Amino acid sequence: MIKWLVFLILCSSLFYSCASTQKVRYFNTLADSTVFQTNAIPDQAINAHDLLGISISSINTEASAIFNQPNQSNVQTTTETGGTLRPAGYLVGPDGKIRFPMLGAVQAGGLTKRQLQENIRLALVERKLLVDPIVEVRLLNFKVTVLGEVARPTVITVANDKITLLEALGLAGDITIYGMRNNVLVIRENGVNKLSQRIDLNSTELLNSEYYYLQSNDVVYVQPNKARAATATRVTQLLPVIISGLTASVLILDRLFR
Repeated sequence: MIKWLVFLILCSSLFYSCASTQKVRYFNTLADSTVFQTNAIPDQAINAHDLLGISISSINTEASAIFNQPNQSNVQTTTETGGTLRPAGYLVGPDGKIRFPMLGAVQAGGLTKRQLQENIRLALVERKLLVDPIVEVRLLNFKVTVLGEVARPTVITVANDKITLLEALGLAGDITIYGMRNNVLVIRENGVNKLSQRIDLNSTELLNSEYYYLQSNDVVYVQPNKARAATATRVTQLLPVIISGLTASVLILDRLFR
């Protein structure tokens, strides 16, 4: 009877260990040498209140210089030390337009960066302001937010306009042992609407998903599992009992040594 009991305990512990390991691993269904098609980096549309960095170059550096003057914006960001920073750039107004030197109001909202680059280039050529100008547009306020069961919930500022979901989780310290890897929520702004998508990191669906690359202002939320909720509940239930016990002990000791 004792041997059978020990055998059952060992079997149950092994089964529990395997089940727990599968839940905390990424891409359980990914086989060796699997080839996935590379996802295209999304060319996100520019939205109102975005901050754009625009640089102009041409063979005439003096004529190009006027278009590269720092454009001080009204956007303030808080640094890690608690200071404030007012980055230079072109702020997209509520009407979707930016105020650009010599060109006046230029429509930017609803366009991709490539489309805006081409529109500015054509306008400079048509008005004979520059010859063969090269226009570069960058999104200066590209950021994603990672919340929930990660080691360091944070807002990540992205300098190169490209970040994957896995990179964002890595910069946030990875998902904790209490995070549900099969239920990672991504909330995305799409114009005036917001889209939500749940990602299962235990499978390979992310690698072919349009959510593999994050977009500016995406919010990633990792839901806690039942173990985290149970732990929090036990602490909440036991804390009053512990405090009551300590209080009773202090009163008893006080009476004994009075």
